Amino acid sequence: MTRNPRSARAAGGFTLVELLIVVFIVGLLAAIAYPTYMNSMVKVRRDAAKTCLSEDAQFMERFYTTNLRYDQTLGGVAVALPGCSSGADVNNFYTISLSAVAARSYTLRAVPKSVQATRDTDCGTLTIDNVGTKTKSGTNTVDYCW
Repeated sequence: MTRNPRSARAAGGFTLVELLIVVFIVGLLAAIAYPTYMNSMVKVRRDAAKTCLSEDAQFMERFYTTNLRYDQTLGGVAVALPGCSSGADVNNFYTISLSAVAARSYTLRAVPKSVQATRDTDCGTLTIDNVGTKTKSGTNTVDYCW
């Protein structure tokens, strides 16, 4: 009994070359998609930190309106920043702090930490002060970062 080579080919599956081509295409798509996804996540985390800085700046202005100074209440109690309403996830990637606080001025800082610090070289540390001046420590422009 002899086999017909055509019918054996028709009944079979994919060839090794076809499978390798599919694996190559999937790998190529993943190589393009993963860095784009990671860049998007860096920007999302940066936006969350900017939101926290803006919320804290608004808190400081309300505090000043009530106490006529930024550093302490009329009773002498030092100012403490409230938690950020945009979520606790910001604290995993940024340290939000109040620095250089005085009676008539303050500076808020968002310092990236862990993977955010290594991946976000464009903007780095973000700051905003009592007059609304926004700065960054990274390599890109303030307009890009803010």
